[in-house]
Amino acid sequence: MEYIYGALLLHKLGKEINPENLKGVVAAAGGEIDESKIKSLVASLKGVDIAKELENASLVATMAPKGVPSDEGKEKKAEAKPKEEKKEAAAEGLSALFG
Repeated sequence: MEYIYGALLLHKLGKEINPENLKGVVAAAGGEIDESKIKSLVASLKGVDIAKELENASLVATMAPKGVPSDEGKEKKAEAKPKEEKKEAAAEGLSALFG
């Protein structure tokens, strides 16, 4: 993930996203350098208009309908129900033991 953040920082500063610059950013932040990940990221960003992609990402984020709960809330509610069911099942099992 630090390589992606490094690439975004280079883009924001108007610097070329190349292996040397990316290594410098990651090293300056105290991260470990993985040559293969850097080469892979730089190669995958060739020909990509990062500004346009960031604009599209922010447009998608703002297009979510207001008043509709996010998926995050649904996941939390879904997790809560199985825990309650487990507690009930455990209580039933204990009552059977002590009759």
